[in-house]
Amino acid sequence: MPAPLRLRLDAAALIANWRALDRLSGTAACGAAVKADGYGLGAAGVVARLAEAGCRDFFVATWAEAATLEHLDVEVAVLHGVRAEDMAAALRGHARPVLNTAAQIARWREAGGGRCDVMVDTGMNRLGVSVEQVQQGLLDGLQIDTLMSHLACADEDAPANARQCAALHALRGRTAARRLSLASSAGIALGADYAFDLTRPGLALYGGVPREELAGVVCQVVTPEAQILQRRTLASGESIGYNALYTATAPTEVAILNVGYADGYWRGFSNTGSARIGDAVLPVLGRVSMDLTAICVDAAPLLAEGDWVALDYSLPHAAALSGMSQYELLTGLGARAERVWG
Repeated sequence: MPAPLRLRLDAAALIANWRALDRLSGTAACGAAVKADGYGLGAAGVVARLAEAGCRDFFVATWAEAATLEHLDVEVAVLHGVRAEDMAAALRGHARPVLNTAAQIARWREAGGGRCDVMVDTGMNRLGVSVEQVQQGLLDGLQIDTLMSHLACADEDAPANARQCAALHALRGRTAARRLSLASSAGIALGADYAFDLTRPGLALYGGVPREELAGVVCQVVTPEAQILQRRTLASGESIGYNALYTATAPTEVAILNVGYADGYWRGFSNTGSARIGDAVLPVLGRVSMDLTAICVDAAPLLAEGDWVALDYSLPHAAALSGMSQYELLTGLGARAERVWG
């Protein structure tokens, strides 16, 4: 059944973003983080299009996410490694684990696992084995494709960036790893020293701008579009929505849209967000609720029940309006929306 909410996805913009990040990666290969269902866009659709453009390395968080990509002939790495519960899936060989702990490494060895990646903690103190463990030989004998780490402060000009970069450089040649990898989207913008052999962009692929250097380099990929459920006129002095956050000072034409915070259109857009039809800007009126949002359609008097409007969703601007991070704006996009590639 057709959904009354859809995500308009720009395949050309997605591919252009990857190619731009690939160029910025220099001699390093450029992969793609497609965890969280392709940052909300639909991982299978993202992977198919990027693979056709030349991307060869894809990263997901869990084995359940990896399973959704089994029908595609691509290299997939699972960032959260292998629990005991994951071993059956991991040993099938469609995807390789990114081993994060000594226990995961032991589990992989004992099962006779082959190719793997390894995460080393160079200062984020989240996932990964320590630099000292690597230096002491913990990884000796493993068939490692990529030894990787992750920057904690790449979106800032922080001294920690150079320290983490130096720590990973110091491990070159210490293991049998074919490649080293450190930079995600923001790390790519830090320059060639951070690219190593493989970059792993995520946010910037989808139009996010984690550092100013990428503004104007990447472009918007996703635009939510919602259908009008009802038209009404708000009389002067009447309020609309929960907590009466908006009161009309003159007769106001209103459309009620089939979108709300359950779809990832957050309450932070209350009285700040907007929609568009052509060149007309249609401001959000009052509180965004779970399933519904009201907009002023004075500028588009011919809009009727059943018509569609596009929500303004340029990620840096939407983040500033809503108070949500660009990552949350993408990954929170609801499962109720139909994904429409164009």
